Amino acid sequence: MPRPRIAEAYAGLDRALFLEEPYKGEAAYDGPLPIGFGQTISQPSLVLRMTELLDPGPASRVLEIGTGSGYQTALLAAVSGTVVTVERIAALSARAQARLSALGAGNVRFVVGDGSDGAPDGAPYDRILVTAGAARVPAPLVAQLAPGGRLVIPVGTRGYQELLRVEKRADGSVVAFEEGGVVFVEFVGRYGFGRPDGEGD
Repeated sequence: MPRPRIAEAYAGLDRALFLEEPYKGEAAYDGPLPIGFGQTISQPSLVLRMTELLDPGPASRVLEIGTGSGYQTALLAAVSGTVVTVERIAALSARAQARLSALGAGNVRFVVGDGSDGAPDGAPYDRILVTAGAARVPAPLVAQLAPGGRLVIPVGTRGYQELLRVEKRADGSVVAFEEGGVVFVEFVGRYGFGRPDGEGD
């Protein structure tokens, strides 16, 4: 169901600000585009959809795994209380931080590190969003999700993932709902694709 507050923030966000040359002219293209380091910026319609599935409120404390260009981060910042965003590639994190600073987003904390571990120093989180495909739902992220919270994450294989909406009930039990097929870059770390035990490459 469309969320007017999220849709309004999305409409006001210029994707070109999060792209490097020569891709700025393709900002309106509804598909992924390269941002360097083997990473991509997600297609705009998917960024909107994942944010609507996450459904953060004005006071929500949000954890994002995979800062990337900062495009998704900027949308989360516009509709949430605070955002902690984790990126393993320092150069991408620095670029995103500069972009969001220029936009005046003062409610975001940037962390460079392994997203497999989340950001335990800021837990619990009301909402957690993962912008890379995982082989399974990372247990540390579920542990850092507050009761009544929601996690949105792509889970599957390198070529195809199912977008999951994971909800933690008040009693701590967890239930997952499938929200359709997607394809994301790999979640690097022990929850990425690799050995049969799911411990990464």
